[in-house]
Amino acid sequence: MAERSEIDLSNIPAHVAVIMDGNGRWAKQRGGLRVFGHQNAITAVRDTVEEAAELGVKYLTLYAFSTENWNRPALEVTALMQLLVHTIRKETSTLLKNSVRLQAIGDIGSLPTSCQRELAEAMELTKGGTRMTLVLALSYSGRWDLTQAAQRLAADVAAGRLQPAAVTEATITTYLATHGMPDPELLIRTSGEQRISNFLLWQLAYTELYITPMLWPDFRRSHFRDALQAYQGRERRFGKTSEQLTIS
Repeated sequence: MAERSEIDLSNIPAHVAVIMDGNGRWAKQRGGLRVFGHQNAITAVRDTVEEAAELGVKYLTLYAFSTENWNRPALEVTALMQLLVHTIRKETSTLLKNSVRLQAIGDIGSLPTSCQRELAEAMELTKGGTRMTLVLALSYSGRWDLTQAAQRLAADVAAGRLQPAAVTEATITTYLATHGMPDPELLIRTSGEQRISNFLLWQLAYTELYITPMLWPDFRRSHFRDALQAYQGRERRFGKTSEQLTIS
């Protein structure tokens, strides 16, 4: 496991995204309901947020609830929403202490009113945080993001506010839920699954992927450092050759 001293603090990704997977399997291994795994994932979230902030990550996006997750059993969805409200309320003081700003992306209007209220209050309370921005992806999917971006862009073209010929990659980026944030440089996925599960489809174009078989409730600070160490050992070419990077 990587120690703090082994991490190059001059090469910390500005934005790290995390697919927190494996809560259900973790609970099943222990003979519990899926919600038991979600409850025990809070420590992993806290460790990851604090370690990321302390190491200098500026944006940390956690895939907390996907658009597809609404299709899960109603009892699990209800329990997840209740857990979300409880966790946001409980952890706001920790975010304030660590100068972490909370934001959320996704179809927030589809969340229960209590969740929307807790989110709004926490975001307002932490808006002065300057150390790191914690982004919760809630009722989010990459296809939802691209769809809402296309709808808004089309509306602007129809209204004459934007000419079709003026649309560029940079233009599209301004319509995405992550507007104003750098694209993730590192994506961490737990549980060993080899897919990105409809997460940040546009934004992950050149993101480095780090996949660990560890289930999310067992993920700790040292495992986050392992991911950073793996990232720092890679050559990021963005379509260029190694020789071109050396020359530049």
